Amino acid sequence: MVDEPCGVCGGDRRIANSFGLTTTCPSCHGSGRRAEQSGFHDVTKTKESHHRPTNRAEVVVKAQWPVTPGGVELATAVRDSTICTAEVKARLIHEIMDHEDSHGLCTQTFIKKIRKQVRPRA
Repeated sequence: MVDEPCGVCGGDRRIANSFGLTTTCPSCHGSGRRAEQSGFHDVTKTKESHHRPTNRAEVVVKAQWPVTPGGVELATAVRDSTICTAEVKARLIHEIMDHEDSHGLCTQTFIKKIRKQVRPRA
């Protein structure tokens, strides 16, 4: 197999392209003889460490206060409420932030729902 000429360059050691430029044969690396190992080089990841899950936790930055104008106004009204307990205020503000995350802004229906919970009962 070593004495056979290279199948790409035919034993000439060089190949030419369509512009007339010549270069060293990429198959035999200029030896003119057939390479010992022919075919494709396997570059797949075969190490066990390549398949292990990472130990890094995904970083999620959560807002501490609503960011939209409607959300800020609503959260301020909840915070300044005199009839709500601290737990209810925290729950409502968290609900406002979740609504902003899922909808992008506070809808009128949502604002009415929250204001109804903050308003003093008659």
